[in-house]
Amino acid sequence: QVQLVESGGGLVQAGGSLRLSCAASKSIFSFMAIRWYRQVPGKQRELVAGITSGGSTNYADSVKGRFTISRDNSKNTVYLQMNSLKFEDTGVYYCNANDIYGSYWGQGTQVTVSS
Repeated sequence: QVQLVESGGGLVQAGGSLRLSCAASKSIFSFMAIRWYRQVPGKQRELVAGITSGGSTNYADSVKGRFTISRDNSKNTVYLQMNSLKFEDTGVYYCNANDIYGSYWGQGTQVTVSS
């Protein structure tokens, strides 16, 4: 059973930074893509950023230039560096990974940005 464990969330003032981590229970080379999503109460989960096994990245327009997704293959971990945080970045951030057998989700980590 694949496990994804997110960490790094917390409370931060607007303009601050946080780095989220998503640690996988197996080699991240086996995943076609790993993505970060966020969700706020009453809204659909939205894609924030993604990185493929080849290293290609994509970002939601709302976070371009502020967030950076990266991977450390030796640690089986994907990171989301979040800078210049805004109040509207508040939410629960989830890590998602896909391989040929299925799609996997972490338990989420709360990010709260105070204005």
